[in-house]
Amino acid sequence: MALVAGVRVKLVTELALGDASGDGETVGLLLLGAGVEGTVEHVVGEVTAPEEVREYERLRALHDDYGHTMPTESLKQLENEIAKLVPHWEAFQVRGPRSSVRVRFDNGFVLDGADEAVLTAL
Repeated sequence: MALVAGVRVKLVTELALGDASGDGETVGLLLLGAGVEGTVEHVVGEVTAPEEVREYERLRALHDDYGHTMPTESLKQLENEIAKLVPHWEAFQVRGPRSSVRVRFDNGFVLDGADEAVLTAL
């Protein structure tokens, strides 16, 4: 489900949010536990497709546009590379594009640029 501003959401996985530091020393790590609830403030935009998906799209376009002009061995090598990336492409197609969102949790924390996959609508 695509999230929209104003929707109540719940964090579905525990998130570790980097090292907190003071004067050059690490003083801790902030964890948000699964189940924390909040409200989507705004949808930032679509999350970039994984590298494997982008590479599949690039190679597929190369094959479709120039495959008929390539030497047999080069074409075979290209088709093998595409075949290795097909599972990533198919998984991406099933999942669909995701958005990143800004969420204000009930505890006051704000998570910005979060992949909507870590949230579920209530």
